[in-house]
Amino acid sequence: MSALLRVELTRLRWRRAVLLLLLAAVVVPAVIAVATIWNTRPPSAEELAFIDEQVAQERARPEVQRDLQGCLDDPGEWGIAESEDVRAMCEQYVLPQPEWFGSYTPLDLREQLEGSGLGVVTVVALLMLLAGATFVGHDWNSGSMSNQLLFESRRGRIWAAKAVVVTAVAFVTSALVSAAYWLVLWAVARGRDLPSDTGLLRDCLELGLRGAVLAAAAALGGFAITMLFRSTVATIGVLFALSVGAGLLIAVLGLDGRWQPATNLEAFVADGATYYVDPPSRCFSSPDDEYDPECNGERELSLTHGAVYYGVLVAGAAIAGRGNRLGGAL
Repeated sequence: MSALLRVELTRLRWRRAVLLLLLAAVVVPAVIAVATIWNTRPPSAEELAFIDEQVAQERARPEVQRDLQGCLDDPGEWGIAESEDVRAMCEQYVLPQPEWFGSYTPLDLREQLEGSGLGVVTVVALLMLLAGATFVGHDWNSGSMSNQLLFESRRGRIWAAKAVVVTAVAFVTSALVSAAYWLVLWAVARGRDLPSDTGLLRDCLELGLRGAVLAAAAALGGFAITMLFRSTVATIGVLFALSVGAGLLIAVLGLDGRWQPATNLEAFVADGATYYVDPPSRCFSSPDDEYDPECNGERELSLTHGAVYYGVLVAGAAIAGRGNRLGGAL
């Protein structure tokens, strides 16, 4: 079996389409990281000086000074109580503030967990799915699968070796990319003296690790579906149809958000998610002082539910692909 694994690993290394997908799995998160760092950069000294100049010019305008004096003479007209610091409150209400002319959103790793972090996981998982599909799809399309079976007649060993290699490569690549992504953002946050404790870094790395598991499962699923249809194009077509029709089918059947693919993906990767359901009718007739937790419409979806959801899908695809027999195709 070890010899088969080495052969399949070599075969994967020489598959240019797979290498391009692996390269994209590195480049896309890198671009997202650079964009995130750039968009959250603090203003430069020149920008701060320009803002201060604009603030000074606006505050010196006669109408602004008249409004300020009017506020000081009659603070009640501006909703300011006598017990408050009238001058400070009037300056806050009337005078232009620096944030009016320019502000920035600081890098917040906690927000990135629910934002770009999920985006990176989704993109990498899709790329790994395509890598798993094209890896075995080429063998079917080129007819090389027949030659492989001449040297190893036990089909199960070949299928298993291919599955192990593509799954392992997808997991290792995704784990390294995710770790690098979060370590870079964490280092930038520390360099900017922003919240970046080790507990927060651990949460980020754990999300990346769960994303790597999802990417490995996606690669295995793409491999299994292609084994069933024996065509990369057919696999992509089926997946596209499912991505478009799954949500519509769930809506037609009246199923709630716990069965939506996106909600389950977030639940697994982000260690939980919330979805909305229509509150029961009793919520609209019960007295206001009787609180019912089911009336808020929000429900929790656990990591376990997301894992089982996608685990069943991948297992179903693997069983279907495993049951495919060459028969007369060879």
